Amino acid sequence: MRVLIDACVLYPTVMREVLMGVAAQGVFDPLWSARILEEWARAAARIGDGYEDVARGEIALLKARWPKAEISHAPDLEASLYLPDPDDTHVLASAIAGKADILLTMNLKDFPTRTVSEHGVVRRDPDSLLREMFDEDPETVQQVAENVRVVAEQLSGTPQDMRKLMKKARLPRLGKALVAP
Repeated sequence: MRVLIDACVLYPTVMREVLMGVAAQGVFDPLWSARILEEWARAAARIGDGYEDVARGEIALLKARWPKAEISHAPDLEASLYLPDPDDTHVLASAIAGKADILLTMNLKDFPTRTVSEHGVVRRDPDSLLREMFDEDPETVQQVAENVRVVAEQLSGTPQDMRKLMKKARLPRLGKALVAP
């Protein structure tokens, strides 16, 4: 399964780490464009000094881990697309050019289901996709999430409750599934 990941999904650290951890286990092939990665870096820069540098370091690590993930597309493809927010057409164009099965975004309103599906792509949000992956392979997703929780605990110096961590990362359904008896 090929998944084009929008910048709004790559940028939150915990969400990205869970997704990329699952991808590293071979559950799906991640895709992005140079422009998507640049949007991530610019968003980080708006937070404050040093955040852009951290983002660029994380971007370099992703590019090294998945060297075939970066997609480019012809400008005429983007120009032929219509979305409610024209600034998002590059994301759909990248999904189409990369032959993505899924366009993963938190920005559901700007990627209407009908418009995206006309191009053979399914729009999904990270929480529902990861919850589905958990249902299909609970051991893998549980282990990845636990690894992320442990790192978050080490970095923060405080205990991290799995469900609260996932909820804060905008993955509440996954968090609930991870702690269910």
